[in-house]
Amino acid sequence: QVQVVESGGGLVQAGDALRLSCTASGRIARINIMSWYRQAQGMSRELLARDANTGSPYVAIAVKDRFTISRDNAKNTVYLQMNNLKPEDTAVYYCYASGVYVYGGSYGENYWGQGTQVTVSS
Repeated sequence: QVQVVESGGGLVQAGDALRLSCTASGRIARINIMSWYRQAQGMSRELLARDANTGSPYVAIAVKDRFTISRDNAKNTVYLQMNNLKPEDTAVYYCYASGVYVYGGSYGENYWGQGTQVTVSS
């Protein structure tokens, strides 16, 4: 059984920084891709950043100058550093682990975290 858990959200003021963490646990042999999404109220879920262990992580253009993704494979953890937060960044932030292979398994599966709320006040 694999679980994906985010942490680090909260209420901050505009201009502040936050670092979100996401850890996958279980008998994990490897994870191909770890990504961050967010979903604002009444909006669809959007991809923010993705790290596929290529050395060149993807970050959406809309947040590229403020958000950074990094990954610690030894801990099955991915981080999202968010700087200069704005009220429009208010959303639930989700972690998505795709291509998760467990020991003894024969194919990869995908898992969503439960989300962590980020609220930015003006």
